[in-house]
Amino acid sequence: MCGRYSLTTPPDAMRELFDFAEIPNLAPRYNLAPTQGAPVVLNIDGQRHLKILRWGLVPAWARDTSGAARLINARSETVAEKPSFRAAFSARPCLVPADGFYEWQKRGQEKQAYRIELQDRRAFAFAGIWEKWQGPDGHVESFSILTTQAAPVIAAIHHRMPVMLQASDFEKWLTGSIADRQEICQPFDGDNLISFPVSDKVGGVNNDDADLLKPVEIAQRALF
Repeated sequence: MCGRYSLTTPPDAMRELFDFAEIPNLAPRYNLAPTQGAPVVLNIDGQRHLKILRWGLVPAWARDTSGAARLINARSETVAEKPSFRAAFSARPCLVPADGFYEWQKRGQEKQAYRIELQDRRAFAFAGIWEKWQGPDGHVESFSILTTQAAPVIAAIHHRMPVMLQASDFEKWLTGSIADRQEICQPFDGDNLISFPVSDKVGGVNNDDADLLKPVEIAQRALF
């Protein structure tokens, strides 16, 4: 699964990569967490737009928004069939900009946090879907990140990973057919994906600073 990720890329570089119309003023985020607002790129009438949506999809038919935290990820293998996701997958794909994410490896009774990123730390996108929910007090726009089997380089850390898209995939994901999107949902196959252990502070939603991106020594950490 994907339960934490980062987006620290400067807004101008994001705009150049994702080609959206807005000129955003975004602060770097080192530890984006479920139910928080996050930048998402949508295709609206043939043009890309950047919007802030809530992470954790709320299906249009839901009674309320209470189940959103359980729907932060959608398995790509079943997303077209699951009632919570199938309408969004069919009609509302989106790009979720990121420049790294975190997974936890089980180590006996404990877990070790790892950061996973591209070797040059450049931005990419998660394959996402989004939905609009209308309630008595207004509406909520939310999204979910698709997951797939882990790439070999990170399979020892966790058996799942988010579907990672590079620039050549963006248009096909946003405007292609359902079959196109299903074809894209594969483990990342590049040789420039790296991982390294980081501080367990990433598990705290209130921790959101650049220190979370720094490698730590696992053996040294075990002494404290």
